[in-house]
Amino acid sequence: SRSRLLRNVETTAEALNEAISMSEQEKQLRHGKHYRYVSTHDVAYWSKSFVQDLERACKDHFRKPCWGIGLGFGFRVVALDPHFTKLNLDTIIMSYERAKSRVILLDYDGTLVPQTSIDKKPSSEILRIINTLCSDSNNTVFIVSGRSRDSLGSLFASCPKLGIAAEHGYFLRWTRDEGWQSSTHTSDFGWMQMAEPVMNLYTESTDGSYIETKETALVWHHQDADPGFGSTQAKEMLDHLESVLANEPVAVKSGQFIVEVKPQGVSKGLVAEKILTLMKEKGQQADFVLCIGDDRSDEDMFENIADVIKRNVVAPKTPLFACTVGQKPSKARFYLDDTLEVGNMLSLLADASEPDPVIELEDDLATSVSAIDISDEPPQLGHRREEGS
Repeated sequence: SRSRLLRNVETTAEALNEAISMSEQEKQLRHGKHYRYVSTHDVAYWSKSFVQDLERACKDHFRKPCWGIGLGFGFRVVALDPHFTKLNLDTIIMSYERAKSRVILLDYDGTLVPQTSIDKKPSSEILRIINTLCSDSNNTVFIVSGRSRDSLGSLFASCPKLGIAAEHGYFLRWTRDEGWQSSTHTSDFGWMQMAEPVMNLYTESTDGSYIETKETALVWHHQDADPGFGSTQAKEMLDHLESVLANEPVAVKSGQFIVEVKPQGVSKGLVAEKILTLMKEKGQQADFVLCIGDDRSDEDMFENIADVIKRNVVAPKTPLFACTVGQKPSKARFYLDDTLEVGNMLSLLADASEPDPVIELEDDLATSVSAIDISDEPPQLGHRREEGS
């Protein structure tokens, strides 16, 4: 793009100016260092190293199943780990029923609702399932998402016992009635004033793209842009932002149709670790962990939870069900094909749950009250006397 070309010209000009301005002694030192390097790293060395890298990369490929993923510009062939298997429902239900302190961490977009869905609200069935899972006193259920806390709070307003980790865990609350906890990693968001003009530049030149401004992050979406051009622009923007924000305490990440800039030290993996650690401190050490997601940000969660289990933050021999949505390279051990399968699996877990006795009593009471005849018409006394005669 034009902005990137101008940036490269300026960088090249600065380098040339530095080269012709340096002292003769420094020139000789630099030349000697570079000459020694190119003398030992000739064409034969480079060709040999390339072949070795290829052999190393392909060493285990014959054992891995290969899949063609995507369409058009997004098509690629990937090799999957042979241990990467579809989640067995019987196995997870059996582990679920045995456990006494369960942790369930769920991504939202692409996991509970399809990425392509126009209506991003959770269905009534998903809300019912989540409330049923939350009503089991042995469960701790969290939505872990990159969405803002206002958005998630609104979407799940009918789930009083659901925990929410918003904006990749920067904001955290354990139930609807509890206040939000904020990450203490950073409170300086001056970098937004540097990142937003760059994003605006690409938004203006990419039809169908837009910027989402959160409390702690900026996200550039290109899902509705031309697939090929949008992907190209996303890659260029990633490089541009990394250059502009090199000295800022932020992380620039690409995801599914997005480029996001967020504070360093904030990720789904870290918030998942925090939840499990706090549960241990409360004497509720987890003995069942299920986490499901579909995006690159969820890979942090899969990786961190596996590490947490090794550090005995959870109970010994705790089963970990790290599950990605779709067949693709992942740090998760399992996969489900789509959001429908995720919903079906969660529904089976909900059926195996033990509702809180208090909530169950309230439901029974509500059912009993609804069965009472409270019609406005007075009772027909004469008719009753006939029945009693």
